[in-house]
Amino acid sequence: MDSGLAALLGAAVGCAATLGAAVVTGRAQARSQHAQQNRQHRRDAYARYLSALHDRDLAMDAALDVLRADRPDPAALDELTDRFVALAREVHRACEVVILEGPASVADLASRVTDASADLSYVMRRMAENAGAGDTTRTTEDAALAAEREQALYTAIKEFRLAARTALGRTT
Repeated sequence: MDSGLAALLGAAVGCAATLGAAVVTGRAQARSQHAQQNRQHRRDAYARYLSALHDRDLAMDAALDVLRADRPDPAALDELTDRFVALAREVHRACEVVILEGPASVADLASRVTDASADLSYVMRRMAENAGAGDTTRTTEDAALAAEREQALYTAIKEFRLAARTALGRTT
């Protein structure tokens, strides 16, 4: 084989190797960018969910404070309950995005938070109905149940946060 043909063949092999390396590098970079975008979408979904939970919890705390009073103000209670219901809807919307973004482990914990929240909301609604009817026979019992369910809710939220951090690759 003459030196010209050998040089041409060597250049072709070098070109093919360079092209192959560029394709592999390009695909790896595309996968990395896609993974980063997925993490960012999840992070945004988790942050919106936690923010909605926080806002709803503040509204619930305000309503529970009014309900724990000896003589709850019906107008204030109605206003706070309406605000709580509106914010609870926002939590459910945000939860749907968390479920869509996944992973399943985080979605399952978001559902547990929703269930714990519903359990506490049920007690709050019953307390509001009893206060509106002037029935104070279950106030102490319901206040204790609300405190118990509040603790269960905050435990579920803590577990959600930990799972969300893990899903985002943040373990520290």
